[in-house]
Amino acid sequence: MTTSTSVGRVVPASPERVWQLIGGFDSLPDWLPYIAESTALEGGRVRRLANPDGEVIVERLVDFNETERHYSYAILEAPFPVVGYNSTLRVHEVPGRKDVAEVQWSGRFAPQGASEDEVVALFSGIYRDGLDALDKTLS
Repeated sequence: MTTSTSVGRVVPASPERVWQLIGGFDSLPDWLPYIAESTALEGGRVRRLANPDGEVIVERLVDFNETERHYSYAILEAPFPVVGYNSTLRVHEVPGRKDVAEVQWSGRFAPQGASEDEVVALFSGIYRDGLDALDKTLS
């Protein structure tokens, strides 16, 4: 059974500036403390990440749209209790504002070895902490 979660946050920078920081598939260490290291593989279409515990996460870029400022990726290998994980990171304009942007991080996945509530809480927490870190980086 597939489930999903999504977290959004308004951050203090223009959509262009936010996308410049987070739009590179290999740029997570620039703004996300949970990811200490990112190595681009297969011409940048795959990233091999390391978290502070030294666990490895391997993700493949599955969709990228520079104009609309979003990309999607799938997890190939990770210490998470899910299968079929797909996620999208998206930067939205806030109508009438040029000085802020809304960032939305969402994911779809099927729990494996954990309850639906546990995996939704896990990824909601990762997304929320990530967007908090992004807000700090941009402030």
